[in-house]
Amino acid sequence: MIPERSLRMTELPDDLSLRPESLEQFIGQAVLKERLRVSVDAALHRGEVLDHVLFSGPPGLGKTTLAAIIAREMGSNLHSTSAPAITKPGDLARMLTLLEKGDVLFIDEIHRLNRQCEEILYPAMEDGVIDLVLGEGVAARSVKIHLKPFTLVGATTRSGMLSAPLKNRFGLDLKLDFYDTEDLSMILKRTSQVLALKLEDDATLEIAHRARMTPREANRLLRRIRDYATVEQVDVIGSDFVQDCLERMGIDTKGLNELDRKVLRLMIERYGGGPVGLKTLAALVDEEDRTLEEDHEPFMLRLGLIEKSPQGRRVTRAAYDHFGIQYSSSDLFS
Repeated sequence: MIPERSLRMTELPDDLSLRPESLEQFIGQAVLKERLRVSVDAALHRGEVLDHVLFSGPPGLGKTTLAAIIAREMGSNLHSTSAPAITKPGDLARMLTLLEKGDVLFIDEIHRLNRQCEEILYPAMEDGVIDLVLGEGVAARSVKIHLKPFTLVGATTRSGMLSAPLKNRFGLDLKLDFYDTEDLSMILKRTSQVLALKLEDDATLEIAHRARMTPREANRLLRRIRDYATVEQVDVIGSDFVQDCLERMGIDTKGLNELDRKVLRLMIERYGGGPVGLKTLAALVDEEDRTLEEDHEPFMLRLGLIEKSPQGRRVTRAAYDHFGIQYSSSDLFS
């Protein structure tokens, strides 16, 4: 059976209520929203299903939320799964045949879909059919199954890993970028209203500055600050209280967490600023290299704390300055 809305089953009620339910409620990503709005309105006007959509960008920017919004805007059902959960072509074929007309199938981490499953998707996305081979040897026969019109929404944090044939079959290829402080502040104000928190403006800005330019992180920090406020019986949350909470949580003024700082200090103190290979760093900090590459590197690259080179990762002058460490010109990436 289709693991419908499987990505949401582990979320708390607060997580669900914090998600916007329409494009108008979705804060930020103005260019992306405009393009998506035009496509949705045009499909509704013509009475057609929306073309297939690919969302790419770092984790926590709203790809899953936008998939749910698309389903609501189109008045259809959302079915959610992730590529690692689809191990056999037959599993994917079963999902596709159970979709009703206009349904939205959301596949997270679609870049991790295996090649056999991709082969099932090609004709399904392009012609609305899937080709199955039944039997083996001389008794094998090909069966063509016609599907009801549907919309595939794929999400990926590494669009470069998508094969060209699969990527080219998405009619809408939309990239989400990091959020600025203003948009994050608006998101935090909405979240504080949902959570019934009294949050002062300067406190909102303080959280936004340290939220890694990501709505998911901003909301996570606010929920943890709410925990401190509950335990310490704080009715109105100000910037001083926020700063104290974030320091106790290990979040510094740039939004770096303990693992970020551990990686940077390791590169500076053990390798003189680099270069260092990703697998070496992952082994030294006891973390998966994919986690470092997808969850930590993009933010530190955006802050200008590290740079990539063919030889590996190197820290920049900004990283030395952040830790107050003396450097020489030979230490720096140029």
